[in-house]
Amino acid sequence: MMKEDRLIQTLVDLLQIKSPTGHTEPAIRYIEKQMAEWGIQTSRNHKGGLLVTLPGLDDQVHRFLTAHVDTLGAMVKEIKSDGCLKLSKVGGYGWFSVEGCYCTIETSEGKYLTGTILNTHTSVHVYKDAAEQERTDGNIEVRLDAKVYNSDDVKKLGIRVGDFVSFDPQVQVTDSGFIKSRHLDDKASVAVLMELIHTLQEEDITLPHTTHILFSNFEEVGFGGNSNIPAQVREYLAVDMGAIGVGQTTDEYCVSICAKDSSGPYHYGLRKKLTRLAEEHDIYHQVDIYPNYGSDASAAVRAGVDIVHGLIGPGVDASHAYERTHRDALENTYRLLYHYVMTESL
Repeated sequence: MMKEDRLIQTLVDLLQIKSPTGHTEPAIRYIEKQMAEWGIQTSRNHKGGLLVTLPGLDDQVHRFLTAHVDTLGAMVKEIKSDGCLKLSKVGGYGWFSVEGCYCTIETSEGKYLTGTILNTHTSVHVYKDAAEQERTDGNIEVRLDAKVYNSDDVKKLGIRVGDFVSFDPQVQVTDSGFIKSRHLDDKASVAVLMELIHTLQEEDITLPHTTHILFSNFEEVGFGGNSNIPAQVREYLAVDMGAIGVGQTTDEYCVSICAKDSSGPYHYGLRKKLTRLAEEHDIYHQVDIYPNYGSDASAAVRAGVDIVHGLIGPGVDASHAYERTHRDALENTYRLLYHYVMTESL
């Protein structure tokens, strides 16, 4: 069964790898290397996602699971005359959630420079509206950690429009079992799926159905990972974060089973099966509705793929900001996935 400390270490390793949407190759290479060390074959799709196929007893009806390695980030939109940088968002978040965040700019030549994301009116000793100034595209900038006085100084460093900007995750694993970091969406689920694959390989388990596991790299911008779904796939399960907030049942300790998000209801039969498995195996879970959410599974349905689709994941607090989850949520998600892939299809 799951080796919890190994899973946590995998997660910490993943969180430290910069992988904003559109520039995820380092994270994909990390997973690819791990799979090779475990003796597991992988393949790439043209989008750059990584696919693992686990042969099963039934090769006529397949399953498809996915989690995404891409994270929120930004690109350099403009080099300002004072040497600061304007940004363009990659992914859906509010500027308030990254204000004060340390970041790294990667130039096209592979040079890394650090900075801090700030509002233009940050100093309360200078600006009376420091607290009230609206956080907009025009009012957010990167203060570079370099001696620059104008745009020419910045260009001499190699920075150009279109360079990727990654947010520092600030990972902490507490003695009380919490994992605090940016980008738990969705690297927490990536780590869970990696541990699942590793365990199945170690225990030499043959699944009842051939199962494909895709580590996708374009989920945060809605492209999804759905270009290579084999025709035999009947069930498609996205493994993503469970959303926590006022009115939600999800917490930081459960595996959250999504009944509906902004794309509409998930398949009722699959949802009931997941709930039944959780109850049968005493797995702490919550069924929930995510009001502002979409997944690779819902993207596949919108694309017209003929599948039964579902969505589960560990509860993650403060999504798209300074996120937090707990070891219990990872374990409960892992256990539900383990029992799910060991059962017959609907």
